[in-house]
Amino acid sequence: MNLYHLAPNMRHKIWRYALAIFFLTVLLSCQKAIVYAAPNTVQIVYTSDTHFGWHRTFRGKINVDANSVNKAMIQEINTLPEVTFPKDGGVNQGTKIGSIDYMIITGDIVNRQQIGIQSASASWAQFSAAYLNGGITLKNKENKPVSFLLTCGNHDVSDAIGYTKPMSPATDATSMVNIYNMMLSPAVPLTNATYNYQTDKINYSRNIAGVHFMFINMWPDSIARIWMQQDLSSVSMSTPVMIFTHDPPIADPKHFTNPNGGHGINSTDKFENVLGEVFKDGKTPKSSTTIEQRNFVTFLKLHPNIKAYFHGHDNFNQFYTYYGPDDDIQLNVFRVDSPMKGDISGTDAPDRVGDESKISFQVISIDEDTKKMTVRECFWNKSGVTSHLEWGDSKTINLE
Repeated sequence: MNLYHLAPNMRHKIWRYALAIFFLTVLLSCQKAIVYAAPNTVQIVYTSDTHFGWHRTFRGKINVDANSVNKAMIQEINTLPEVTFPKDGGVNQGTKIGSIDYMIITGDIVNRQQIGIQSASASWAQFSAAYLNGGITLKNKENKPVSFLLTCGNHDVSDAIGYTKPMSPATDATSMVNIYNMMLSPAVPLTNATYNYQTDKINYSRNIAGVHFMFINMWPDSIARIWMQQDLSSVSMSTPVMIFTHDPPIADPKHFTNPNGGHGINSTDKFENVLGEVFKDGKTPKSSTTIEQRNFVTFLKLHPNIKAYFHGHDNFNQFYTYYGPDDDIQLNVFRVDSPMKGDISGTDAPDRVGDESKISFQVISIDEDTKKMTVRECFWNKSGVTSHLEWGDSKTINLE
């Protein structure tokens, strides 16, 4: 059609309609360019060892308290919904994250209350305010606040039962009591006065996206495995299982119960008794954990649907395979960093400065239909100041 044959007012109308259609097309194409994570996937933020009560060198300052550092990490975590996953071949690659369904923290939520460190009660109050009571603003697919899944670490336990060095107060079970009440929802909530670590272990499970999540008190020792066996008795062998706990699969010898004398916690033997199992490999916490690991590997062989193991404790990001002391098992393991005490990114004292640009947490994505899981490392302090998130390593495994 030759527009110049039309009346001027008609030509103007046609041009206006054409321009409107053009801009609408551009707008729709931009909308289509933003692809959100698939609705049949579950997305989880995972971190560990928040160590409220401790301090580190951070962003050019020394002795920065854990409350400040964790709040800085939380500020970055809260930006995740607007962040896009990398195109790494993993679950939801190249999509905008959108919703986060769960946040998992595997222990050492509070620091040990050794002389000069605030009490577990004070540290838990800071953690609760920073994470649980509005600090984390993430929402799930139903636009409801993200759900927290917590476990304990050796610092949480030692605060409750005592330690090989002096603490002030000598015991304070606040962290353990609150984790227990939150995760196990007892009919009668525990208090510091009624809490008993011998009987009140923090073992529980959740079924999420067709996967059975097991949250284990410290490490799957012989006592925890009694509970695990009972829990798994109602789980189909075709259902993938994942373990979240504090210690790595190799375990930490000093965390076992003292094999010497009256089995107590003391400055001579240096066993911490945060695991109920009496140590079998030797008389000092410098021994190997070969016997303990072999018993755990036997359990794993009985349950080949245990597909992954997540832990903190000796903190740095690592995706690795656990082969057992006899190289006769293969288990996918995901070690997560700490915002406070990372081996690479953290600091244990003002004179030991880590590489702050390497501080990270993990984002876990599970496709319920394909049973594929991708775990991605997420750096949150690359520039040493408030900055956008950057992706690091990633690993995708088949949970079936």
